[in-house]
Order: sequence, then structure tokens, then C-alpha cells
Amino acid sequence: MATNRSRRLRKKLCVDEFQELGFELNLGFKEDLSEEAIDAFLDAFLTQAMDANGLDYVGGDDFGLVCLAERGSVSEEQRAAVEAWLKGRSELTKVEVSPLLDAWYPEKPINSAS
Repeated sequence: MATNRSRRLRKKLCVDEFQELGFELNLGFKEDLSEEAIDAFLDAFLTQAMDANGLDYVGGDDFGLVCLAERGSVSEEQRAAVEAWLKGRSELTKVEVSPLLDAWYPEKPINSAS
């Protein structure tokens, strides 16, 4: 595909100056945790960590992608707030939060202007 794209197309494809950043989560739950406790954790996670920071989560119980709820990029402060919230939870045995990455094209490097 040609790299000389119009501004409109770059915006539609979320590339170059329109790159949107997010981060991945990889969680491990305690072995003896009930389904009800996991559901309660996920409800709290979506309300307190995602909604409170203007973020959305796409994925399953233990792995997913966090991105901004509207168009744009997650900030390093939002990423750190989610990581701190997760590390403060007793239901988890493992919390892995990736560095910021391109939410649409994870294999591509982050633009230095972002």
C-alpha cells in the first residue's frame, strides 16, 4: 500500500499523526476464587479502573486491550493509574501491564510525536 496518503485516509486508518495508543493486560486470578468473586472483580474493574479513567477494555477475564473510550490515545498517567489499581487488588496473583503500544497496529512502533 502506498505510504503517500491523504490526511483524511491517515485519520480513517489511525496512522501517522492519528495513531492511537493503548496497552495490554495479562492477569492471573487466585486458584480458589469463585466465579462470583471474579465477576465482582470485573464489575469493579470496569467501573473503578476503566470508566473512572475514561478508558475501555476489550478482551476476556484474564487478557485484553485497554484503549481510550473515545478517539485518541491512552496517556502514561492513565496506564499507571490502571496498573496501580490492579496491583492493589487481592484477587490477583499476576498483573502484567504492557508499555503503551499502537492500539490498531500493535506490531508498528509508536510515533515519536505521540
